[in-house]
Amino acid sequence: MSELLLNGGEFLIKDTDFNLNFIPEDLNEDQEMIRQSVRTFVEQEVLARGNDINEQVSLLQEAASLGLLGSHIPEHYGGNPLDTFSNTLISEELGRGEASFNTTLAAHTGIGMLPIFYFGSEALKLKYLPGMCNGSIKAAYCLTEPGSGSDALAAKTQAVLTDDKNAYLITGQKIWITNAGFADVFIVFAQVDGTKFTGFVVDSHLPGISLGAEEHKLGIKGSSTRQVYFDKVIVPVSNILGEIGKGHLIAFNVLNIGRYKLGTICMGGTKRLLEMAIRYANERQQFDHPISSYGAIQFKLAESAIRIFALESTVYRVADLMEDRKIVSTQSGKDAATAMLTSAEEYAVECAIIKISGSEIIDYVVDELIQIHGGYGYSEEYAPARIYRDTRINRIYEGTNEINRMLIINMILRRTLKGQLDLVGPAWEVQKELTSLPSMNLSDEDYALEIRSIKDFRKMVLMVAGAAVKYQMDGKHDLKTQQEILINVADMIIDLYLAESIVLRIQKLKGKYPEKLTDLHESAMKVFFWDAQARLVKNGQDALTSFASGDELRIMLLGIKRFSRYEPVNVKAHRRRIAEALIVKKSYCF
Repeated sequence: MSELLLNGGEFLIKDTDFNLNFIPEDLNEDQEMIRQSVRTFVEQEVLARGNDINEQVSLLQEAASLGLLGSHIPEHYGGNPLDTFSNTLISEELGRGEASFNTTLAAHTGIGMLPIFYFGSEALKLKYLPGMCNGSIKAAYCLTEPGSGSDALAAKTQAVLTDDKNAYLITGQKIWITNAGFADVFIVFAQVDGTKFTGFVVDSHLPGISLGAEEHKLGIKGSSTRQVYFDKVIVPVSNILGEIGKGHLIAFNVLNIGRYKLGTICMGGTKRLLEMAIRYANERQQFDHPISSYGAIQFKLAESAIRIFALESTVYRVADLMEDRKIVSTQSGKDAATAMLTSAEEYAVECAIIKISGSEIIDYVVDELIQIHGGYGYSEEYAPARIYRDTRINRIYEGTNEINRMLIINMILRRTLKGQLDLVGPAWEVQKELTSLPSMNLSDEDYALEIRSIKDFRKMVLMVAGAAVKYQMDGKHDLKTQQEILINVADMIIDLYLAESIVLRIQKLKGKYPEKLTDLHESAMKVFFWDAQARLVKNGQDALTSFASGDELRIMLLGIKRFSRYEPVNVKAHRRRIAEALIVKKSYCF
């Protein structure tokens, strides 16, 4: 398995065998039972109470009784470990609930628990993790400060060693702290000796800790968000997480799996929102017909479903990569925490793609939900208005989408420089290909056009990214100051990855589950490829014209044309086909 497993970012230069790719249709009966159990909890409890700030603790306790708080933690520490696919299902189904409770639970199980699981001493793990799994200990993560958001390492909170060297005195202020109002323990980041960014586990009841009032937020009003103040709080040296000065490893690594889960939660939310949109469109009559019968509304429903399909195909593809990597790591002798940490770290690029895609797709879907509801969608008396406000945070936390886009490029370049990813050779081959005659032949395999287009899209990305990097190496620009170019290239990479995930899923459906493959799948694929190609072309052109000129620019613009050969499709007909299925089924149709 390890020989066949793609490394992080290798989708840019290597094909994936669709037979080895996991798709949602591969989920087994036990995993589907987990889905149903979580959905029942969401429908019976979370939707009724999840937006009430006074219900968060009791809902966490109920989630603990179902095993939802410790599904990623070994039994030795009080958990009930499940595979990555089952944990993905849990996140997806929770996404169908209330965003406030999702925020509460995710902050506890992710950024609250994982720093201890990944980096805590054995004593810290045994002290805190069992209570975190059973709900008796609630966690919060104190990273952001008034003057340091995306630039987390610029934190001003200080940790000063006491004279007896047995403890640190922590002084500072943290802001936007989820779960602060009821947390029993804080994960706190502070500067040791003024500059050594370090993580600590801090009990919330200690003298010197005080809380601000609940923040008045745009959305997720049912979650607790407060400032936390530390005034010479005495924290034992045994409560240090990892190594002094290595807090950045904690802060950044816990965000990888957090980004993956956030995108997955958003995916679950989009399915519920789509159901709400279909139901209203079917019920709302205008001009003696349900508005779902009109093309303008059908476009919105179908486009929502197509984007969800792309996201879903990608989410389970990455779940498979992380699960396989975790198994390989465990078989090589690594403990559970290290295996989980390194699997998410390996696929940090892919996790960022899912975070960006999930948060932006749910924003698209909820925006169309408002539009379909018309004036009623704008009224606070109806659910869409609140959901619209709730979803907006997804593009901000776990790293803003702009930061994540630049991280995608940064992580790919870093892997290249470390020799973990060979982009130089393939990028050079693309440059040489620009001066040769293109082959117009298609293979006779299924979905040959899409398969060729993936190869073309890949070449387009390598051409644009390679040119931008070469300009940097030649001293013609500094990419650190060219964020627009980085974002252009990141968006190209995102479209490439989602498009490839779709065709891999459909190839496997045809080969393994032909009875489940319908013309709806192929319609979704064709529309997505046509639209993705247009976005790739636009982003590639925008990036190239930002730094290249003259004959060099003209050659590369011709290259973009050369690598955009996906044939025109009747997108209206394909979308209408999908919309009709949605209207009849009254839910997501894939």
